[in-house]
Amino acid sequence: MTRTFLFALPASLALLAAPASADEIADTLQSAIDAYQEGDVQYALEELDYARSKLLEMKTDALGAFLPEAPEGWTREVDTEANAAMAMMGGGVAAEAEYNSPEGENYTVQMFADNPMVASMSAMIMNAGAMGLKTERIGRQKFALQDSQTMGLIANRILLQVEGPEAGTRKMLLEAMDFDAMANFGG
Repeated sequence: MTRTFLFALPASLALLAAPASADEIADTLQSAIDAYQEGDVQYALEELDYARSKLLEMKTDALGAFLPEAPEGWTREVDTEANAAMAMMGGGVAAEAEYNSPEGENYTVQMFADNPMVASMSAMIMNAGAMGLKTERIGRQKFALQDSQTMGLIANRILLQVEGPEAGTRKMLLEAMDFDAMANFGG
């Protein structure tokens, strides 16, 4: 009996050392429920806001994963603050990266998902040809080209914009992206 206890002791201590739950969002949501049930509505709201911000971080990270890697010899800098202004623009998430070529040309890839601005831009992109804009297909996606910008709409909910001096290079950056996986983006 003593021997069994001694063998079980390390396993029991390991369980005590492990966190009760490794899911911060679930813990925060449970804390909001507990606060609500205790009548502390203000704290429940604070916990819900915190959980929402963490969920948006996860969704932003998931969208950012679709940014293409820098081409050989180029540099890429991901804008970690790209999502900050989305609340003022009606919600949703954003991801952005700047790409610099060895020749010193700069390109920016921006993605906006689940935002009212995306819906307003969709008519322009879908009717780009009728509006006198040049259009181009990349994979199965239609893109509008205007001056130094190429933009398209993925799954009617993700606005994708690439800015930079050369249309061919903008196309190269877009071709490096997985539009099918992006269409199923949900975070």
